[in-house]
Amino acid sequence: MPASVSTAPTTALAPRERILATAARLFYAQGVRATGIDQIIAEAVVAKATLYYHFPAKTDLVRAYLARRHDAWLGEFSAHLAKSRRRGLPALADALGRWFESGDFNGCAFINVTAESAEDEWRQISCAHKGALRELIAGRLDPALSPARRAALSAQALLVVEGLIVRYQMTRDAAVVDEGRALLASSRWVRTRASTSAASKGFTM
Repeated sequence: MPASVSTAPTTALAPRERILATAARLFYAQGVRATGIDQIIAEAVVAKATLYYHFPAKTDLVRAYLARRHDAWLGEFSAHLAKSRRRGLPALADALGRWFESGDFNGCAFINVTAESAEDEWRQISCAHKGALRELIAGRLDPALSPARRAALSAQALLVVEGLIVRYQMTRDAAVVDEGRALLASSRWVRTRASTSAASKGFTM
């Protein structure tokens, strides 16, 4: 969701910022594994010693990339939500639609990194990001709902949001947004069981 970054290095930026901006663009566009340190050095126009001074290992660079992505993505997603004419959960689909149409959409950076590597740290960082997104979603729900109900509904809505992201990444079909919006507006999918024993028997639509 963060705005596209020019492929040309911005040499006016401080070296650390230039390295991170370049790495972020490349990691998101082509993946962490496919992006080598030499490519980052060349496109950021820095010396190898400068890169390793700021980021001693590639994992340090990935960690900084995900931290920046977390803040930028949630900030822009919140801004898109505020622009939606819809209230409640359907606005989530509107915000996603704006992201999908941004021109540089390549899926969820956190899902992509986790899928590339079995590194537990990336999984934990990604789960924390999704937890923050779930809290943002919970903020769209009726504050009169019980904590348990809000937790259940926000978890279910997060599954829909994640599904929309992956589905659009696969198909690039704008109809995905309309389908997701209709699902988020439906009252059927958010029903929860009244008791633990009933829930153990499975979810029934």
